[in-house]
Amino acid sequence: MLNLQQAEAVLDTVRSFVDMRAFAQDKSQGIAVPTSAGADRFLSSRRVLDWEPSPVTAGVITLDAGSGSVHSLPADEFIIVNEGSLTLTQQGTTLTLRAKQSAMIQQGAAFTWSAEGPVSLIFVRYNKSQPGDGAIVPIKESPEMGPSAGGPAADLLLTPKPVCRNYTDYKTADGEFTCGTWDSTPYTRRALYFRHMELMHLLEGTVTFVDEAGRSGTFSKGDIFLIEQKASCTWESLVNVAKVYVIYRPA
Repeated sequence: MLNLQQAEAVLDTVRSFVDMRAFAQDKSQGIAVPTSAGADRFLSSRRVLDWEPSPVTAGVITLDAGSGSVHSLPADEFIIVNEGSLTLTQQGTTLTLRAKQSAMIQQGAAFTWSAEGPVSLIFVRYNKSQPGDGAIVPIKESPEMGPSAGGPAADLLLTPKPVCRNYTDYKTADGEFTCGTWDSTPYTRRALYFRHMELMHLLEGTVTFVDEAGRSGTFSKGDIFLIEQKASCTWESLVNVAKVYVIYRPA
């Protein structure tokens, strides 16, 4: 029989769901990102989840009021404003992101940023990205969606097959990193093994997950969370749900 310390160690190694808003608030969690001297605060004021080396990195960017300039973003990066407001300017075009608004910034992007007060950003970086046109792509709000090619596998469903819709804002050339919006009618399924990683920002509804260690988490409209790669989690949604998603799915 496992003692308490052994049981806690097992729980700590189980891949699971992560409440990213709680992670952003708790500065004792995660690892500070080492950066070169003189790096802009957008690149240096970061904490990341303590993962083994991976094609994706996720964490929080914390900025005080002020401004800065990024000459070339090292990799494709999705950002969503957790708290505050951030203005990005690129080649004379200005984009202001307020709480819960998001954008995809492509590798090589050059831009300036400004904030009138403290800002907390949750981000996911795709470390395998290739140089593109360096654009900043806002994630559309209320896009016109079409039928989703994916959906819960029939052999996992415990309820009738749901109706799912999707809109893709951005996909890398290799097809492994995707951002967009998805919605679904209610459904419940057994545990799914996540060979991918997914960040979700719930726009509508409520979802409950249970991981393989028996931990349960319920997320509702406005929450930002992710399912770690190699996690096994159930899904239960009793009402319609909608989400902005960021997925890394290896080929």
